[in-house]
Amino acid sequence: MLLPGLGSSRSSLAGSLLATTLLMACGAPAAVPPPTVGGVARPATVEAAAASSPTPAPVRVRAASSAVSGVMAPLWAAQEAGLYTREGLEVEVLAFPSGNESVNAMVAGELDFVQTGAASVVGAALGGADTVVLTTPWRTIIAALMVRPEIAQPADLRDKAVGVSRRGTSIDSAARVALRHVGLEPDRDVAITQSGNMPNILAALEAGRIQGGVMSYPFATLARRVGMRELLDVASLGVPYAFTGATTRRGQIAERPDVVRRFVRAQVAAAALLYRDKAFALAAFRKHLQTDDEDVLEDTYEIYIRRYLQLTPLPDEASIQAVLDELASEIPRAREANPRDFFDDRFVRELEESGFIRAQT
Repeated sequence: MLLPGLGSSRSSLAGSLLATTLLMACGAPAAVPPPTVGGVARPATVEAAAASSPTPAPVRVRAASSAVSGVMAPLWAAQEAGLYTREGLEVEVLAFPSGNESVNAMVAGELDFVQTGAASVVGAALGGADTVVLTTPWRTIIAALMVRPEIAQPADLRDKAVGVSRRGTSIDSAARVALRHVGLEPDRDVAITQSGNMPNILAALEAGRIQGGVMSYPFATLARRVGMRELLDVASLGVPYAFTGATTRRGQIAERPDVVRRFVRAQVAAAALLYRDKAFALAAFRKHLQTDDEDVLEDTYEIYIRRYLQLTPLPDEASIQAVLDELASEIPRAREANPRDFFDDRFVRELEESGFIRAQT
């Protein structure tokens, strides 16, 4: 089945969205229209006064997405709406294929912030890195366990393979939660296969190299289009889990707390803008997911923004503890770890207590 705006063959479906990685690294293909809600133009007198005063040079930072997925939306939207610029930041947004790779780059000092799942950040911290979670706009696992048409019931997956991006990522955790929920033990009853990014998981599923795959949106929607079945909507379980958010290093918080503060403020404002301005949100998704498919865009917006987005993205112990519980099978130290050691909620709390978040909504 052909997908409007996504190419003329099945192989091009994933390829079109995979192209986002290159496009984000090399430059945006087209501007997203300015938001229709929330941006109030300053009076000309204010603009003139600003022009006559010396303006501090913006602080340059590097940030990265870790997937082609709707959960990257606050990172994209803050840039599209000029919210980083408003905060005095010049943000270069790069794209990485997985949380682990992007977090490794942040640990190496190549990135200042990463939009990714807490699993990669907590896993790195358990290994000695100073990575830390700043926000959790999504506090449950938003993904679907998709299977090939011949898999009619969970038992049919026994002795088969389920694809994830990388071990130790939020998608890996989603697979383990999903399989246990349907009565199968990961790595014993079902092989967990590292398949790479979402386009690769979908391609492997279509080719029959794996029989199931855990997918975020819009790829779960695309999988249905090519005949795959949803075995479980993991989000429907309501499991507390720090799924995706802004992350950094504790070293940067110590050295440049105001830069971190401004970055978080821009992202919180972006989330509110996405929620209240659907036209702007859909335009951002259209650009960064590289599709004009209205069903894909509507599904992504409904699921990630209207249904599960937290406008006060406070990290909490319960959602981080769930991450530690899932990592414990791979990293024994996680069993004894204190969840409070893996997040810093001061910046979101400041925005909540000052009334900033309330004013955005």
